Amino acid sequence: MTARPSRARHALLLAGLAALALAGCQRDAAEPASPAAAGTAPDATADYAARHAGDYATVQLKADLSTFDADGKRMIALLVQASQVMDDIFWKQSWDGDREALLARAPDAATRELIALNFGPWDRLNADTPLLPDVGPRPPGGVFYPADMTRAEFEQAPLADKASWYTLLRRDDAGKLVTVPYHVAYKAELERAAALLREAAEVSAHRGFANYLTMRADALLDDDFQPSDMAWMNMKDNPVDIVIGPIESYEDQLFGYKTAYEGLVLIKDQAWSERLARFAAFLPELQRGLPVDAKYKAETPGSNADLNAYEVVYYGGNANVGAKTIAINLPNDEEVQLAKGTRRLQLENVMQAKFDTIMVPIAGELVAQDQLAHITFDAFFQNTMFHEVAHGLGIKNTLDGKGTVSAALKDYASSFEEGKADVLGLYMINSLAAKGELDESKLMDNYVTFLAGILRSVRFGATDAHARANMVRFNFFAEQGAFARDPDTGRYRVDFDKFRAATDALSRKLLTIQGDGDYDAAKQLTDGMGQVGPELAADLEKLSAAGIPVDVTFEQGLDVLGLE
Repeated sequence: MTARPSRARHALLLAGLAALALAGCQRDAAEPASPAAAGTAPDATADYAARHAGDYATVQLKADLSTFDADGKRMIALLVQASQVMDDIFWKQSWDGDREALLARAPDAATRELIALNFGPWDRLNADTPLLPDVGPRPPGGVFYPADMTRAEFEQAPLADKASWYTLLRRDDAGKLVTVPYHVAYKAELERAAALLREAAEVSAHRGFANYLTMRADALLDDDFQPSDMAWMNMKDNPVDIVIGPIESYEDQLFGYKTAYEGLVLIKDQAWSERLARFAAFLPELQRGLPVDAKYKAETPGSNADLNAYEVVYYGGNANVGAKTIAINLPNDEEVQLAKGTRRLQLENVMQAKFDTIMVPIAGELVAQDQLAHITFDAFFQNTMFHEVAHGLGIKNTLDGKGTVSAALKDYASSFEEGKADVLGLYMINSLAAKGELDESKLMDNYVTFLAGILRSVRFGATDAHARANMVRFNFFAEQGAFARDPDTGRYRVDFDKFRAATDALSRKLLTIQGDGDYDAAKQLTDGMGQVGPELAADLEKLSAAGIPVDVTFEQGLDVLGLE
């Protein structure tokens, strides 16, 4: 029997999202940076971990490796080991202290396991609720910045690389801010990971992949990742892949600058990938058709992008904390994106697991009975896939010529980019269906499944960029009449025409704010619409009462894969 999550979950989520309205101005003040969840999440009670044991569904990460020879299997094992090193580094980026000492403070096995799952003493799926009574709220800047550093002090510091994706901010003996490069801070672990990548390159049968592994090993040791990103973009037919290094900046809720280490080992589904490949070719045409003024779509997306499906056999580091990704769109470097486009990796085995164990049960509780037939895995796969493709649409540099969108929107950049990708993914589905590339009669499946996906993602917690983006979209679509809630049944019903109109309207708003680099507008939209109302909070509580998991955790590693 699945343990039922706490009835306090969605009250905490409501409070946490409401606190976002205060977070930006608090962090602009002269005082030290205020924690993201300060005043919103009480210390965990003694039975907290036991009450949240059902928050995760366990998924075993396996794949058919029978087509690989001994060298191929050895290479995969080495890549898994390199990704396991990312676990060690990410612990250091998540908790400013000794890991084993922290785990030893857990009062019971359930709490210890939850701390291990979260790479620290805060529940990532529940508004960063502290898992121990004396740790306090999670700092918005994590361990990337000194705990006493103010935003004003950071802005005034004459450090050329302070906003780099690959530096830590520290204080020298005189108390002044200095930067420490990642490759210096994590030297021992990175040397170990680089050696494993080079050993894997030696037994790789794919020359391009071997070259990428060697270049990535070099990048881990000097933080110059752009050459290896370019090499990664040039690969098209490698049967095994790895995403490794400091990738995403979700952990830095203070500025959104600092990236966290992760590692994912992937086995390509060749047949499925061939079916998907044709969609990437439509990007330039879809960019021209975006429902926004011409100046906001003047950039041309890279034409070398590709789209593939994979089975994941290992999630390491930042990829394995909180809500687990089911698709990847990389690289994040805007220069590489403009030159080469991006690669979109659909993680089909974990996507299927989330659909079966989470999405379908959510729909069964909250979607109108006569629309349940529109909840399909094909639609879920398409919505997720085109979300990733849509990251390549829109604009990367602000119209004022002062820099990138991500630099202009700062701590709102991640949630805005995720929101843009979601609505532009629907725009792409509408456009491709009109061209006959997708079945237009199935659009209602995409819309109803999309709504169920919002209800799934808002459960990830107030500190998750995807959850904030989904909450903005939920409230915007509700205002537009894209769906309505039956007050008698508490179930949601999609209005086809209004749903399509709301997609275009929100696309215009998000693309315009991004192109203008309008931080104040981004903050206003998130603060105004990034909140869970009492009605939705009560509906989400039904999901907890029904024992529906929030996300997944993994049984993974060399033993699960049958490798040594």
